[in-house]
Amino acid sequence: MLLISIIFYLVLTVAIGYWASRRVKTSGDFMLAGRSLPILLSSSALFATWFGSETVFGASSEFLKGGLSSVIEDPFGAALCLILFGLFFARKLYSMNLLTLGDYFKVRYGKRIEIVASAFIVPSYVGYIAAQLVAMGLILKVVTGTDIWQGVVISAVVVTFYTYVGGMWAISITDFIQSLIIIGGLVVLAIILSEKSGGVMNVLSTVQPGTFRFLPKADITEIVIFLSAWSVLGLGSLPSQDVFQRVMSSDSVQTAVRSCYIAGILYLTVAMLPLFISLCVRHLYPEFVSGDTQLALPSMVLSHAALPVQILFFGSLLSAIMSTTSSAILAPAAIFSENIIRPLAHHRFNDREFLLITRLSVLGFSILATIMACWRSNIYELVGESSILSLVSLFAPLTFGLYWNRASRVGALLSMISGLATWFIANRLELAWPSLVPALVVSVLTMIFGSLLWKDKI
Repeated sequence: MLLISIIFYLVLTVAIGYWASRRVKTSGDFMLAGRSLPILLSSSALFATWFGSETVFGASSEFLKGGLSSVIEDPFGAALCLILFGLFFARKLYSMNLLTLGDYFKVRYGKRIEIVASAFIVPSYVGYIAAQLVAMGLILKVVTGTDIWQGVVISAVVVTFYTYVGGMWAISITDFIQSLIIIGGLVVLAIILSEKSGGVMNVLSTVQPGTFRFLPKADITEIVIFLSAWSVLGLGSLPSQDVFQRVMSSDSVQTAVRSCYIAGILYLTVAMLPLFISLCVRHLYPEFVSGDTQLALPSMVLSHAALPVQILFFGSLLSAIMSTTSSAILAPAAIFSENIIRPLAHHRFNDREFLLITRLSVLGFSILATIMACWRSNIYELVGESSILSLVSLFAPLTFGLYWNRASRVGALLSMISGLATWFIANRLELAWPSLVPALVVSVLTMIFGSLLWKDKI
C-alpha cells in the first residue's frame, strides 16, 4: 500500500507539471513563470528552495553526530540567505528586469564577464542536484529494497519530465502543494513521536551534554569556523540562479521582498522539526542511529509507524526533495542556454528554438547529476560544496557590483578566478581554518584592488 501511494504521488506530480506546461508560451514563462507569481506561490517556492534532502536527511544526520553547532550551515545559514536577499538584493535585481543571474553580469560588467560568470555558476549545481537524487534513491531503497542507483535513476526521470515540460510554472505550482504536504507530514510525525517519548521536555532532558551548544568558544579558530558555516549557504547562495529565479518570478518587487522574509522565517521554523524528530528517534529507537544516520528517520518510520503516518511522512519527504530538485535542474539549464549558448550563437535563435535549447539543457544537466549521484552519496557534503563554489567566486562581484560604482570588469574577473584558485589550493593544504576563508578573503581583495587599478572605460 505504501509503494502504491508513492507511485500515485509521483504520477500526480507529473500530471500537475504537465498541466502547468500549458502556461508556457515563451522562454520567459519557462524560466520565470512570466514574472506573475502572487505572494503565496512566491513564498512557498522560496521556502522550498533548500527544504530537501540536506534539511531532512543531511541536517538531522549531522545534528545527531555533532549537535546544534554542526548544523549552522543549514538550516540557519539557509534562512539567513533568504533574509539577506530580501534586505539587500531583491529590490535592486528585480528592478533590472533580468531573465537570469548571468544577465546581471552582462548588464553590469559586459558580455565577456557574463560568459565567465555563467561558467562559474553552472558547475555548482551538478553536485546539488545529485544530492537530491541520492536522497530520493535512499527513500526508494528503504521502501522497496532497490539499489540506491536504481532509485536515483527513477527519481531523475520523474523530476526531469515535469521540469522539462512545465519549467518554473510547474515548479511553482507543485512547490505550493508540496510545501503544504511537507509541513503537515513533519508536524504530525513530530507530535506522534513526542507523545510516545513522554513529551517534548522529556526528550530534551535526555539529550547528550553539549547537544544544544550554539555559540563557539572564545577561540579564534572556533569563531572562524562558526562564521564560515554561516557563510556557506548564508552568503554562498546569494549569487545562485535558483534563489534568483524564484524571487524574480514574483508579480511585483514588493512581493519579491516580502516573500524572502516570509520564506526565511518559515524555513527556519519548519527545519527545526526534522532535528527534533531525530532526537525522538534516538530516544525511542537508538538502534536506528547506530549505522548510517541518513537512514535513521525513514527506517524508523517504516518499522514502527502506522501506514497512514508512513504515507504522510514519505509523501512529505518526496515533496521536499522533488521541489528542490526541479528548481536546481532548471537553474543551470537557464544559465547555460541564456548566457552561454545564446551569446556564443550570436543570438541567431528565435524564442521557440531557444525554448527547445533550454529544455534540452534540462535533460543534459539531469543526466550529469544522475551520474554523480550514482558515484557519491554524502548529501550534506554535496550541498555544501556546491554553495562554496558560488561563495568564493561570485559573491564579491555580485555584491560590489550592486553597491560600489567603481567595481570594474577586471576586478570582477580577477575576483572570480583568484577566489576559486585559492579555494582549490587551500583544499590541498592542511589549514586550521576552512578553505573557503582564505578564498573569500582573496576574492574580496582582488575585487577591490583590481577595480581600483583597472577602471572601466566609459
